[in-house]
Amino acid sequence: MYALTIAGGRGERLKPFTDTVPKAMTPVNGRPILEYQVRWMRSQGVTDVVFLTGYLSETIRTHFGGGDRYGIRAHYSHEDQPLGRGGALRQGLSMVPDGEETVLVTNGDTLTDLDLAQLLAIHRKRDAMATLMLTRHPSQFGLVRMGDDDMVVEFAEKGPLPLWINAGVYLFNTAVEPLLPEIGDHEVSTFPQLAGEKRLAALPSDAMWLTVDSAKDLREVSERLADWNP
Repeated sequence: MYALTIAGGRGERLKPFTDTVPKAMTPVNGRPILEYQVRWMRSQGVTDVVFLTGYLSETIRTHFGGGDRYGIRAHYSHEDQPLGRGGALRQGLSMVPDGEETVLVTNGDTLTDLDLAQLLAIHRKRDAMATLMLTRHPSQFGLVRMGDDDMVVEFAEKGPLPLWINAGVYLFNTAVEPLLPEIGDHEVSTFPQLAGEKRLAALPSDAMWLTVDSAKDLREVSERLADWNP
């Protein structure tokens, strides 16, 4: 299976970490975010990874090379000028061989231990053009639980809310390529179109899901990944 990972972001909110590397290459416990992701991909049967690069792309190419060290074949699709995530995916899909019908797509700053077979089963069962992994919306604040008598029962650390959000992990039928924007974001164009046509499926999942958007996230993710070695 081929995978495309969107790895061209600058990560402005992660400065100064991203002054010398793209966001997806920010180190966590001495290892770039992308390396954790690639190791998970390999564990799920991915053989080829297309890195969709932009900002400081040479750092990704230097780290992964041909991919042999990580058990995959690495390919690179570089944006000479910003294309947006949808445009980057459209360009990257042109590198996927004709015989491949389904590809994995991820945001480069997203980490999960999802069993990809679950997502693939929904994708095939619904004959979808794209299938999203959904994760519970994480609360930014600690929670307070009350009883029926208006008395506080417990305080809880930040936890998931009863809402589902796009986890930035999904499967594409490769036939989606012409439906992607040449420049722009697929989540505000292609996905609404597919949803309206009943060709967009989803899998709500409580699998581990982590994303890094700030220095605070980096500290929390570092603790969560201390014992994770996909």
